[in-house]
Amino acid sequence: MMRANALASYRRLTIKIGSALLVDKQGALRAAWLADLAADIAALKAQAIEVVIVSSGAIALGRGLLGLSATALTLEQSQAAASAGQIALSQAWAQALGAHDIVTGQILITPNITEERRYYLNARTTIATLLGLGAVPIINENDSVATAEIRYGDNDRLSARVATMIEADCLVLLSDIDGLYTAPPAANPDATHLPDVHAITPAIEAMAGGAASHLSRGGMTTKVEAGKIATQAGTAMIIAKGTQNHPLAALAVGARHTLFHPASSRAQARKRWIMGTLAVSGTLQVDAGAARALQTGKSLLPVGVTKVSGQFERGDAIGVLNPDGVEIARGLAGLDSQEALLVMGKHSDTVLELLGASNRAALIHRDNMVLVGTQEDSHEPS
Repeated sequence: MMRANALASYRRLTIKIGSALLVDKQGALRAAWLADLAADIAALKAQAIEVVIVSSGAIALGRGLLGLSATALTLEQSQAAASAGQIALSQAWAQALGAHDIVTGQILITPNITEERRYYLNARTTIATLLGLGAVPIINENDSVATAEIRYGDNDRLSARVATMIEADCLVLLSDIDGLYTAPPAANPDATHLPDVHAITPAIEAMAGGAASHLSRGGMTTKVEAGKIATQAGTAMIIAKGTQNHPLAALAVGARHTLFHPASSRAQARKRWIMGTLAVSGTLQVDAGAARALQTGKSLLPVGVTKVSGQFERGDAIGVLNPDGVEIARGLAGLDSQEALLVMGKHSDTVLELLGASNRAALIHRDNMVLVGTQEDSHEPS
């Protein structure tokens, strides 16, 4: 069934591009295809849609540049290929998007960056700043230094981590297939396309097949696993065919795809994450004025804090207590406990003098805070 613009309701997209889409079997960049994709991205940005790209292709490009085999590589060869190929990949993206006066920013990620909260917050801030400046972040796994023990292993799961980290509305996986089928269609002519997946059940997972290309580490299995990561965090996911020219424009006019519906809104998912899965490392007691300000959706500034308890690092979950010692909010610390003790009760200009302009003034930013004892989600990030 053809559906109208699949991307119309989203304002922030993470788009994952597989190696086999960007690089041909001879190891050469598919420059014309990339130029068409760049035009699609420019059209999305013209509609005030923010775009983050997770791009494979560094190793595939590096193979050709270094004259390596097109099939199996040792770990050392893969790292060398990634090192050479990442330069070519970055240049390709910069040139393709630069033709539309779009600036790109490169970010190389290893698992610790999305799994450890301090790195997580820094990476998210960098990406958000690039988006705010109108740039398109180009993200890839740092394959030149990652080993088998400390890597994602595929960019499907990496893209899901990135999408949830930046609170994307939707993750789009461009692939060589137009979505999920009841069985691998290449092996089963009776396989049926699934336009919508409302929940990733064991039956849905069983429908996924293996990888189809030597250029790609991930098959449908990793895409479904990416879907679990994204949808549980409140981000929708689309699997769509990317081999044709202008694949995003095709989605905008109803090209067939599979939509994985989010399990809940991002606000609800984030509330559950902060409230239910992070241990509280400390508390901040606030005065009555700060307590009232939090109820109206304000960030927690040091001037309203009267007591700091516990040892915590930036990014740890901490509780906020009202003057009576009752928890009224919970969130992610913007400063560590020593910095919090230094600046509590002080105004923002003094905080900047004490900590430097590069530090954030809020002890807990409103986007990283959940009010306790209320069902109101209006102050959650949108």
